[in-house]
Amino acid sequence: MPSQVIIRPVARQDHAGWKSLWAGYNAFYGRHGETALPDNIVQSTWQRLLLPSEPVHGLVAETGGNLVGLAHFIFHRNMIQIEDTCYLQDLFTSPDCRGQGVARKLIEEVYAVCKTRGVSRVYWHTHASNNVARALYDKIAANTGFLVYRAEI
Repeated sequence: MPSQVIIRPVARQDHAGWKSLWAGYNAFYGRHGETALPDNIVQSTWQRLLLPSEPVHGLVAETGGNLVGLAHFIFHRNMIQIEDTCYLQDLFTSPDCRGQGVARKLIEEVYAVCKTRGVSRVYWHTHASNNVARALYDKIAANTGFLVYRAEI
């Protein structure tokens, strides 16, 4: 594992490091070059992460003064339980820190935040071909077997 990894909420001074990690995450899913997210979406996402009134939250993993990972999550209502649920929308670890426990620590901190809010369920999606991430996910959560469908309106 990298020297001491600190997991903490994203802060205004993290913008440059966060933006680099966010670009890496998006590139991993094919959003780079001509298909990169427009800057107004990147900036809107950043602003939302900093606003306490937003249901969107962000964590970063820091080691040696450098950001090496991020997690974005959203609390929302659902129709099968009273309390909110948590959607872990984005999780990314810089390539040079993969396999060193950073992603697990980020997920565990999401779990801890959920516990303090009385939220008992966290869920997320990943691509079926993301075998490295799935090896971790299979250890810390249950694969529900559901497929994701999406329609652009």
